[in-house]
Amino acid sequence: MSFIVAGVMGVLAACDVSHPVAVVGPGNTVFKGTANAIFLEGGWFQATNGKTTCQGRYRPASQSRMVTFPVTCSNGLTGVGTAKYETPRAGGGEIVMKDGSRWKFIFGRAALAV
Repeated sequence: MSFIVAGVMGVLAACDVSHPVAVVGPGNTVFKGTANAIFLEGGWFQATNGKTTCQGRYRPASQSRMVTFPVTCSNGLTGVGTAKYETPRAGGGEIVMKDGSRWKFIFGRAALAV
């Protein structure tokens, strides 16, 4: 029985993935970090530009492959992000901050090129 439980836990752990993240804010300020997705639970991201750190949590994607998530930054700025999975490991979207600024959100391999 413990062998079966260990096998199932190993399969579930293998479903957790990390993706590189890039967020481009006003004035082309680039934040880099990581998004972590947990099988059936959603995930979270964190990115920094060296001075400010922004983060958010999201629920699993719907059938439309869209996620919406609140964003909080260490400088007090908050907003709401919307992203679409283009593949299970890549996609992007936009974060609209309370101050009206629009930030580009990229995850997956494309984030490495930013």
